[in-house]
This record gives sequence, structure tokens and C-alpha cells, in this order.
Amino acid sequence: MRMLVTGGAGFIGSNYVRRVLATTDDEVVVLDALTYAGGRDTLADVEEDPRFTFVHGNICDRDLVYKTMDGCEVVVHFAAESHVDRSIVGPDDFVLTNCLGTNVLCDVARLQGVDRFVHVSTDEVYGSRADGSFSEGDVLTPSSPYSASKAGSDLIALGYHTTFGLPVCVTRASNNYGPYQYPEKVIPLFITNLLQGLPVGVYGDGGNIRDWLFVDDHCAAVELVRRHGEPGEIYNVGGSDELTNLELTRRLVALVGADESLITFVTDRLGHDYRYSITLDRIASLGYRPTVTVTDGLERTVAWYRANEWWWGPRRAHSG
Repeated sequence: MRMLVTGGAGFIGSNYVRRVLATTDDEVVVLDALTYAGGRDTLADVEEDPRFTFVHGNICDRDLVYKTMDGCEVVVHFAAESHVDRSIVGPDDFVLTNCLGTNVLCDVARLQGVDRFVHVSTDEVYGSRADGSFSEGDVLTPSSPYSASKAGSDLIALGYHTTFGLPVCVTRASNNYGPYQYPEKVIPLFITNLLQGLPVGVYGDGGNIRDWLFVDDHCAAVELVRRHGEPGEIYNVGGSDELTNLELTRRLVALVGADESLITFVTDRLGHDYRYSITLDRIASLGYRPTVTVTDGLERTVAWYRANEWWWGPRRAHSG
């Protein structure tokens, strides 16, 4: 089988590409715009695989998408602008990439008759919840330009299923972490700060709660949906490991071997959701269960960043 993976030079996409090449005979075509968060070096270990092809380009470029998707039976769509803070100061790129780009991909997939389209989204589309958990049928109440643009992209993809019969499945994952995550997100940012003896700034009082999902578990879930998901369905994907931001920070400080005096508190983010939580019954029916606990996952992640400054060092220097 030949598949197109958009955003395959980014964090989750690159981990998914490795999984597919290591566990299947499938051919993988990666389409990636190589924005600040993507890089060819992220895929250096698979570049020589004869089943791997890389195409540099933007998912909003219809002609390029049509040419690149030609001959692909499956599309797995990771490409997105995904950082909440950036969306607050510059929302235009988020709407353009996440909504227009998804529309272009879905329309071309419709025209080319692909067999399966997996649209990878986020649990942030549901908004915040103080108790209980969101299920796939709940109303979407996104709080940031990022999550609103992802909610829009979900509806675009599902609309193509309803109107045209495009075999779309949507996944909505909780907060991912692991190797190759750009050091603007909290876990790699804090790890790389602490490794350099720099302070880490926790928003507000650190009481906001997130469910943490190791990237390998997320990729396993995407593969299950790719192979066995029901077209038109949405599948929540979580790690079942909730931590407050302050507890997460203290764990990272301990794993790096730093001092808690490096923890500082900064002005809270605008529209900062208090807690995300999702049910996993539907994805569990496909055989999914998270296998990496947050304790093990954080240990593995800290070890990876400690051993791979060649990858994150230039990114930190570039981002200032």
C-alpha cells in the first residue's frame, strides 16, 4: 500500500512514519512544508529506505497536493499549525493551514478516490472540563484560535464524508510528548531549559490539568484507526495519565537532576483551559490501550533530549 503522510517531518508525523516503515511493507510519501517545527534531519534515519519519498510543499497548494497524492490509497493528515501561544498572537496561519489545507486535501482525496483518510486532531476542540470526560459526540467549545481552527478542520473533513462519501476518520488526541518534539511545547521546552540550567516558567499557579499521551501510543492508535476505523467516526485517543502542570514540572526537574528553585510562575495564558479529559471507549473497541505510563514516558523523553542536543540545540538557538 502507498500512503501520503502530511506533516511527516514534524513531531508526531515523523514518529508515525518510523512506525509504518518499521512494522509494515507500505510505501510512505511525506508532504511537509518544513516550517520552523519540521526538518529533514528529523527523518534522517529513514531517508535511505527505498519505500520512503519526501516532497517539500504546502498542503494549501492544490496542484502539488494532486500530484503528490496520485497513486496513494491512504492519506494520514498530521500537518497543522499547533501551538496555542502562537495562535493567540498570529491566528491567520492557523486558519489558513488547518482549515484551507484540510479542505484542499479532502477535495483532492475525493477526486482521486482514496480508500481511507485519517484526519489527526486534538482533544482541545472540546474545550475545558472541571470533572468527567468528553466523549466523541459532545459539543465542541474550543477556547483558542488554534483549537477553533482544528475544530473547523474536523468539521470540514467530516463534511466531506457526509456529502461525498469520502472515507474519513477523525482522531482527537490528548497532549502528546516524546522524542523530536519542537522545544516550544512545555515538556521539551522545560527539559532543554533545565539541561542548560535555565528557569522554567509555569503558567498561573500551575493547577491546570492535562492528560499526557506518549507519542508511540498515539501512533499505534492512528494505525488502528487507519486499518480498522469506521468511516465517518471520531476516535478519542488518550494516555489516561492526568497531571497538573506544576506536578509535571516537578517531575521533570527531578528527572533532569535540577533544583526546584528553577521553577518560576508567570502570568497565565489568555483563555487557558483548566482541564482536558476524554473517554477512550470507542478507540478501545479497536484494541487500543495506552502502554507507556507517564512515569516511564517522561524518563524516556528526558533521556532522549539529554542524548540528542544535536537535534534540539540548533532549534533552541534559532528560536532565541
